[in-house]
Amino acid sequence: MKELYYQIIRFENHTYIVAATKSGLAYVGLRDETLDDMSKFYPRARFIQDDERTNNYAREVKEYLAGDRTDFDLKIDISGTAFQESVWHAVAQIPYGQVSNYTKIAEKINRPKAVRAVGTAIGRNPVPLVIPCHRVLAKNGSLGGYRGGLVMKKDLLHLEGIV
Repeated sequence: MKELYYQIIRFENHTYIVAATKSGLAYVGLRDETLDDMSKFYPRARFIQDDERTNNYAREVKEYLAGDRTDFDLKIDISGTAFQESVWHAVAQIPYGQVSNYTKIAEKINRPKAVRAVGTAIGRNPVPLVIPCHRVLAKNGSLGGYRGGLVMKKDLLHLEGIV
């Protein structure tokens, strides 16, 4: 059974969950998500609250949310299908303060007709903020969707000087 060590952090009247395995960051919960939300990504894992093991991850997430960090220096321990991992890798390449769209991501991974599937894979990203899915917009420039809600997506884009 996979063990995830987690910490609940508070930032600007919201809570966030940061969880890691012994090998790296495995989950970042968005505004006010709960352990139940994390269990959707890791249904058979055992969750152990351990602030000491997760302090470095929590610190970097808080620094990002405060506008004091533009990229992360964390090891990541996530896995998905080959398709999901290709999407996550492409999204991870979007620089701070810039955006892309679902169509461009589909083209980047050489699956130009898989735009909807790209959106689904992005929604299964277990480490948003670190793999910055908030930087992916709809082709027409609208916000599209976001697991943390559109208000949070807009706030993150604003934090990065995009909107």
